[in-house]
Amino acid sequence: MTTVVSQSPRRAVAAYDSYAEAQRAVDQLSDRGFPVDRVAIVGHGLEYVEQVTGRFTTARAALVGALEGALLGAFFGLLMGLIFTYDPNPAVPLLVLYGLVAGAAVGAALGALLHAASGGTRDFTSVPGLQAQRYEVVVDEDVADRAAEQLGAVD
Repeated sequence: MTTVVSQSPRRAVAAYDSYAEAQRAVDQLSDRGFPVDRVAIVGHGLEYVEQVTGRFTTARAALVGALEGALLGAFFGLLMGLIFTYDPNPAVPLLVLYGLVAGAAVGAALGALLHAASGGTRDFTSVPGLQAQRYEVVVDEDVADRAAEQLGAVD
C-alpha cells in the first residue's frame, strides 16, 4: 500500500494537547461523512521518549534466550521430522521435543553469555516512541471550512 501525502495547500482547523483527542476529531469527521483522506494529524514540538519498563538482568537475558531458543529448536525439530519422514511417524513429536529442550538450553546459555559480555552497559528494558507537544488536524484548503464547521473549531 502506497501512502500519498496531499500536495494541495492545507490549513489547520483544530489543535489538541494529545494524539487521542486529535484522533477523536478525525473520527468525528469520518462519522459525519467527511472525506478523511484529505485530513492529516500533524504533531508539533516532537521529542523522542524512551520509557524504561524494567531491569534486564543476566537471569532475565537467560530466560528470554531460553524462550527464543525453545521456539527455534521446536521449529527446526518439526522441520527435520517433516523432511525426513515419509508417513506419519511417532518420532516427529520426539524430534520436536528434543529441538525444544536443546534450543532452550543453547538459547539460555547464549542469552546469559551475551548479556554478561555487554558489561552492564544496558541493564534495562524500554519502549521507544515519539511524543508531540500539540497535534493539529490539517485539512485540504478547499474543504477546510466544512471541516472546521463540523468540528466546531473555526479559526
